[in-house]
Amino acid sequence: MKPVSSSLSLGVIAAALSTLASLPAQADPAVIFDMGGKFDKSFNEAAYRGVERWKQETGKNYLEFEISNDTQRVQAIRRMAERGANPIISIGFAQGSALKQVAKDFPKTQFVIIDERVEGKNVQSVVFKEHEGSYLVGVMAALTSKTGKVGFVGGMDIPLIRKFQCGYEQGAKAANPKAEVFTNMTGTTSSAWNDPTRGGELAKAQFAKGSDVVFAAAGGTGNGVYQAAKDAGKLAIGVDSNQNHLQPGTMLTSMVKRVDVAVYNVLKAWTGGVQELGLKEGGVDYAMDQHNAKLVSPALKAKVDAYKADIIAGKIKVVDYMATSTCKY
Repeated sequence: MKPVSSSLSLGVIAAALSTLASLPAQADPAVIFDMGGKFDKSFNEAAYRGVERWKQETGKNYLEFEISNDTQRVQAIRRMAERGANPIISIGFAQGSALKQVAKDFPKTQFVIIDERVEGKNVQSVVFKEHEGSYLVGVMAALTSKTGKVGFVGGMDIPLIRKFQCGYEQGAKAANPKAEVFTNMTGTTSSAWNDPTRGGELAKAQFAKGSDVVFAAAGGTGNGVYQAAKDAGKLAIGVDSNQNHLQPGTMLTSMVKRVDVAVYNVLKAWTGGVQELGLKEGGVDYAMDQHNAKLVSPALKAKVDAYKADIIAGKIKVVDYMATSTCKY
């Protein structure tokens, strides 16, 4: 999930793309960050850490561009291809259709899309098993809850976010069959990724119904959820990057997607095709650090890790909403 910034004027957009076009032709890789920019404390920033790791290890440079308006995606990818960048890495599912369009016109250029599946001989898609990681934080939420009621606040109501929600619900119900799971989506447009006020309102409503742990899979909207949890003396769960540090003592954990590892790996070796990263591949997990160590007892961690081991071993099959279009389990 990526936060969405406000629309810029056409003049500003044109100026940004003009600057991009003026870059010298070269074979350096390029990274195109989606809405919210590379320092969004979430999905984009994880990608940034991956490319920076590659840069530090290799001493090589890379081109970059930060999308600030929906109309920029096709133009930005095309301009990078015209300048000879290779590979070109698009961060976020929202860039999928734009990449597919441009990749056909540059068959000798290698493209990468993170968090979406795009077919093409010159395209590598990296996707994640978010339902597996969400299952684990659902287990943790249910085992931690004192009320038996936990919540989920999603960003834009799309199948990908339902995939998080469904995995979370399965984990909570596995740990406590009597658990209640409250679910709210922020909206149906891209603005749902960057509405912390609304996120806070939804979290407060869930707290009023008895929830004492809430998982936010909502980009920048999640910041409002975390603040509401802190103000109410409740617990929250972060997403994508390790967000435990945002509200220490309030963040039970974070469901991390190793976007940094994905970006680093494709820069080291582009392979094409589709890669799906789950618990077994180290693509998703729950976060532990000094900020939540006091909230997660050794006994709780052992229980969560037992569920993790069973998923990896195939003993637990987590329903993937995007594969079935339903959350029946």
